[in-house]
Amino acid sequence: MLSALTLEEVIGLKLECSSRLTNGKLYGFNLWSKVVDITKEALYNAVISISSTNKEACRILGINEHTFKGLKRKYRIREEYDIDL
Repeated sequence: MLSALTLEEVIGLKLECSSRLTNGKLYGFNLWSKVVDITKEALYNAVISISSTNKEACRILGINEHTFKGLKRKYRIREEYDIDL
């Protein structure tokens, strides 16, 4: 069922669930300015989980290895996602 949803619908549902847990108060979290980083981090984590090597992840993302390593540091990827070149 989840696979039939668009990315926009999944994000909307997650925000709606988060809003319900906080009684509709998502104050102090600037969603508009953070949405690009949130989306990029989610994409990065998804690609890491389906890739067997860093080179494969780079090809999927369309970035070079230097950029990939910078993203890995920026998003502080957990050890279970640590894959070798």
